[in-house]
Amino acid sequence: MAKAITLLESTRADHRAQADALLTALLPHAGRSFRLGISGVPGVGKSTFIEALGLHLIGQGHRVAVLTIDPSSTVSGGSILGDKTRMEKLSVNERAYIRPSPSSGTLGGVAEKTREAMLVCEAAGYDVVIVETVGVGQSETAVAGMTDMFVLMQLPNAGDDLQAIKKGVMELADLVVINKADLDADAATRAQAQITSALRLFGLHGHPSHAHHDETIWHPQVIQLSALHGVGVDAFWLAVTQFRQLQTGNGRLDARRQHQALAWMWERIDAGLKQAFRQDPRVRELLPLLTAEVSQGRMAASTAARNLLEVQAQRT
Repeated sequence: MAKAITLLESTRADHRAQADALLTALLPHAGRSFRLGISGVPGVGKSTFIEALGLHLIGQGHRVAVLTIDPSSTVSGGSILGDKTRMEKLSVNERAYIRPSPSSGTLGGVAEKTREAMLVCEAAGYDVVIVETVGVGQSETAVAGMTDMFVLMQLPNAGDDLQAIKKGVMELADLVVINKADLDADAATRAQAQITSALRLFGLHGHPSHAHHDETIWHPQVIQLSALHGVGVDAFWLAVTQFRQLQTGNGRLDARRQHQALAWMWERIDAGLKQAFRQDPRVRELLPLLTAEVSQGRMAASTAARNLLEVQAQRT
């Protein structure tokens, strides 16, 4: 598995061709797991929670893979390799597989490798794949866009200052977990009430028309737990199971995966076209000149863009 994922992470053209052949061969054996995305600000206790959850699931007979997306690791060296050592019990368990994200590349690049690594894990028989990210903005959108369920972890003080109720991220959440609830029970309960009303305010994933009593669709929930003490992990998994049954029954899980696959294809096409455009010799020749013209206000940006696109089009 490690060798397969390393091959997928390579940017060499010959490796990429091998990697594509590998993915095609694996695809029929992938897709049978449940893909769970987990995000939260640093210090919220993601590693402790994921380890507690992983061990709980292994106890129930599951095989668990943990993949991490850390776009910040390019800048700071990241904490991700630290995560592998922090999840000490889980990382040595033979029914678990933990893989840090590649430490270089843009968010799109790191996310691409994580998606492909997920397919390898599924084909290898891991039936729960957890994709983890540091809550820093765009990476949440990336993780929500590759998982079946997106979980946002909060600290109990969220209720006091609404520290991370960023509308965009909250709207992605299928489940909000308040961890470390044992530190301050009152604050945790306040945060739970506040986040619950915020989720209602955001209009149930943009479907305000759905009445609350509609039993066939999932309504985002807020639960409290303490990962360190192992309290509430079973209740968390119960909520996940409920989500999975509902969304499988009403066809939304399949629709979400189809939508994600197509969105991902177009995202990679966009990235590929941009790369080819930048590498075109005629574009490279003209780019500094037109960049200067636009910077100094002598040419409209749209005109410069059209000129560059025309130059590239002539090649074909």
